[in-house]
Amino acid sequence: MNADAPDLSGVERQDLKALGIGLLSSHRETAQAAEALLRKRYDFARATEARILVALGGDGFMLHTLHRMLEGECPQLPVFGMNRGTVGFLMNDWRLESLSERIEAAKAIRVAPLEMRATTVAGETFTHAAINEVSLLRETRQTAKIEVLVDGRVVLPELACDGVLVATPAGSTAYNLSARGPILPLQAKMLALTAISPFRPRRWSGAILPDDTAVCFRVLEPENRPVSAVADQIEVRDVARVEITLDRQRSLTLLFDPEHALDERIAMEQFAT
Repeated sequence: MNADAPDLSGVERQDLKALGIGLLSSHRETAQAAEALLRKRYDFARATEARILVALGGDGFMLHTLHRMLEGECPQLPVFGMNRGTVGFLMNDWRLESLSERIEAAKAIRVAPLEMRATTVAGETFTHAAINEVSLLRETRQTAKIEVLVDGRVVLPELACDGVLVATPAGSTAYNLSARGPILPLQAKMLALTAISPFRPRRWSGAILPDDTAVCFRVLEPENRPVSAVADQIEVRDVARVEITLDRQRSLTLLFDPEHALDERIAMEQFAT
């Protein structure tokens, strides 16, 4: 333990097992050190008995945890994250004290994932969930050419670009924002459709769509201009067609300190400099 770690000798351990609060952390050194401190201060419920999870790490670890829930590897439980990573947009501030009180006062935010159904040039179909975004990216130096359909209607016969993405409100401040897409408040019930380095049409600035919209991308000349599809961190290469819808039936719950709730963070990102 480093020299800056608090002295917990004489501090009474608090039992969080009765509240069903479990703990998990990423493999990063900072997260492991934080877990050790928490376990000295609190008794946590076993994974099989937990009703709420405390997750220590960064945004990548939070996404990994949520994907494990979506894929059925662990129960779908509310998650209270504490930032022991880099950005920590989906996490609360790290604090050792008053953990049970913070969780009790936390604001619950429901996050619905996108469902990506990707069909490859070879005819294989893969279905994956995305909490932030589904993105299509060119695999070579060749510009991608993509036909864009919304609810079965062709809205762009040919988008020449490095790629294109569909982002949820929760993911609108991630890759979508870097690609100059709009920031979407959580309550907006919208999706962002954003081009990545578009070449033609040059002036197309993307679109904001109702979240019950079905978006489909059809890759033009997929053999000569190969494109991959990525659902958060899960990649499918050499796609020919990608269909994207919002899956409200699989919504997940994130817990935030009232002063740092996700909807507040997303709103304030519009004023970041």
